[in-house]
Amino acid sequence: MPVSTLLPTRIPGRWAPLFLALALVLGLSSAARATHLVGGEMDLQYLQGNSYQFTLNLYFDAVNGNPGALDNDLTVSIFEKGSNRRMLNLSLPLTTNTLVNYTNPACTRAELVTRRIVYAARVELPASIYSNGAGYYAAVERCCRNNGINNIVSPADAGQTFYLEFPPVVRNGLPFRDSTPRIFPPLSDYACLGELFYYDFGGLDSDGDSLVYELATPFNGYSTTGVPKPTEARPQPYPEVRWLAGLSEQNQIPGAPTLSINSLTGRLEVRPTDVGLFVFGIKCSEFRDGVKIGETRRDFQLKVVSCPRNTAPVMNVQLPGTSRSYLPGRDTLRLRPGFSRCISLRFTDADSPSRLSLSVRPVNFPATLLPSFTLTQGMVKTPGAPDTLVSQLCFPACFDSKGQVYLLDVIVADDGCSLPKRDTVRVAFTAIPDPNSPPTITTTAVQPLRARVGELITFDVTGADADNDPLTLTMTGVGFTPTDQGITFTPGVSGNQIRGRVSWRVDCRAVGRPLYELDFLVSSTLCAEAQTVRLRVPIQIEYSNSPPVLSSNLPPTPAPTEPPIRIRRVVGGVYEATFTGTDADNNPLVLSATGNGFELAAAGMSFRATNGSGTASALFRWEANCAGLKLPEGALEVTFQLQETTCRPEPQTRVVRFELINPDTLAFTPPNIFTPNNDPNQRNEFFTIPNLPPDFCDSRFAGIKVFSRWGNQVYESKLRNFRWNGGQQPAGVYFYLIEFTDGRKYKGPITLER
Repeated sequence: MPVSTLLPTRIPGRWAPLFLALALVLGLSSAARATHLVGGEMDLQYLQGNSYQFTLNLYFDAVNGNPGALDNDLTVSIFEKGSNRRMLNLSLPLTTNTLVNYTNPACTRAELVTRRIVYAARVELPASIYSNGAGYYAAVERCCRNNGINNIVSPADAGQTFYLEFPPVVRNGLPFRDSTPRIFPPLSDYACLGELFYYDFGGLDSDGDSLVYELATPFNGYSTTGVPKPTEARPQPYPEVRWLAGLSEQNQIPGAPTLSINSLTGRLEVRPTDVGLFVFGIKCSEFRDGVKIGETRRDFQLKVVSCPRNTAPVMNVQLPGTSRSYLPGRDTLRLRPGFSRCISLRFTDADSPSRLSLSVRPVNFPATLLPSFTLTQGMVKTPGAPDTLVSQLCFPACFDSKGQVYLLDVIVADDGCSLPKRDTVRVAFTAIPDPNSPPTITTTAVQPLRARVGELITFDVTGADADNDPLTLTMTGVGFTPTDQGITFTPGVSGNQIRGRVSWRVDCRAVGRPLYELDFLVSSTLCAEAQTVRLRVPIQIEYSNSPPVLSSNLPPTPAPTEPPIRIRRVVGGVYEATFTGTDADNNPLVLSATGNGFELAAAGMSFRATNGSGTASALFRWEANCAGLKLPEGALEVTFQLQETTCRPEPQTRVVRFELINPDTLAFTPPNIFTPNNDPNQRNEFFTIPNLPPDFCDSRFAGIKVFSRWGNQVYESKLRNFRWNGGQQPAGVYFYLIEFTDGRKYKGPITLER
């Protein structure tokens, strides 16, 4: 840990030896040139798609470090493993600059200050590029380390290489997402000579991969005092720092025992035997399904100083109901109903003054339920303070060890530096919980409930607990969501009960099923364990509907496969029909008439209805006019409907085709010969057709033309009463063409005989 020669002006007597030792140590290096690197590590986190984020945590000596060595950005280089092919150089801008806190703030010293400098940037790693099965590695090189380091050769000239490995982003043709380990706690504490130093150096992995820790020799890299910040990192292998004689990767800090790390937890431990500043390295390997997929390297520094003597606190555990002390390894505390569940604790410290604090740590059971202290901390051996503190550790009445012997570490810690001294008593215990009755649930609903559409259902549901445990009351639907049906449930607390009111105005949404079941659950919670009781309330929906009856004076309704009813009238004719609707359920009825593609009034039609509940009547009238001929086939199709207002209506309909009768005569027989021979009686002297089809609405006589057998027109007239005497045409067969305005045509031969 970096330090400086600056000392506070006021030094408490207890700490004077420590500061004297720090001053002696630091004074030896005060003339050395200022450097800055304390340690650091990188991580790579998956974001989305092909996007990842590189983060470099760099730890900076805020006291001895040269402010000019604080970079605004650093460059990370990515290489392909095996081939060392350079893939990318990525600039990492500085994002945050914060102080690193001590484990025990009371041990903070102005001359021991570390800053955490974070550099970060997003990077795209497309599967089309980063798919090599060997994986990839990334490195950042920077010089130089603190010159006061005591376990490596030429520390002031030693650089630092931050390094990590990551897998390809695709495996077996599928995306392979991985985020490297991160959130390694920074080290801001110092160690005391001859005393055990411990620290949790473990990281976290967002993918749940297994992490394994081991000691590693820190990388030196290729950066130098001449080129402290290379524009890019060089590919591996990276030179390592050189240990001083007698030290090695497995003996990085002189100690008894030397520095070690728990391979599973990342907990560091060392009992240093030399004062000084020591660098150390850690490698964290990442495994998925038993296969290594990456690693992160981290190196840091630990300052070892001579500290004032600090005596560990002492704690005595007294069995409940006795004056006898608990003997770890021999006694088992048995907690059972009707007896005290509290043990007495007496704790003190030979040092004066001393602040002591209590804590517990479960050994072989989950930490979801723990006993509580009546006193968690206090001062001893100060003016007005006792020499010994007393606390009660009480187990909840609901604690259940389920027939097993649980182990609980009861810990007392002082406020000594650099880390607290502790005394731990491991308590073995069994616990049988006090009897606890399950909750009860009742309802005011008279079952089975029956309801019709339009009715309002209300009832109450009440949950209670004889032990006054906290309660919750909920409602769910069996196979449906109550709110979708408009069912509301409003719970509230009434004394030691919880009560909820159900309200449901049944509407047409309920007709979809004949039975609705509501489940009510009341749960009592004691010691994080819930007891739940269920009550099911069925509600039957009663719904029936008789279709309405439509009657009229129309002709009988044809079979479904036959054409609709046909009503025929000549222009000017009148037709009337009456309609009556009845409904046995007395539902509101509506009679209506709708023209298929036309308005009734435009066709001379009217429909007057009198609607009501259970009955309805109407009168239809048609005054035939020519409007019908404007529709396809000259037909007017009208749908008469009786509609009821109910949840599942069954409308009754009649479809009627109203047609105009064309007065075209069947006696239309044009002559086929005429003889213009000056008959005194004028018989058959002219070609004329007195019984031409009459004009009808838009169908009017347009004219007649007569043609010779060679197609030459020999006669034409626009008059309905035309008379052709043959003119000067010779005898023979001619052809006539009669046309009407609606496109109708009549053709035929006519023989002229003289």
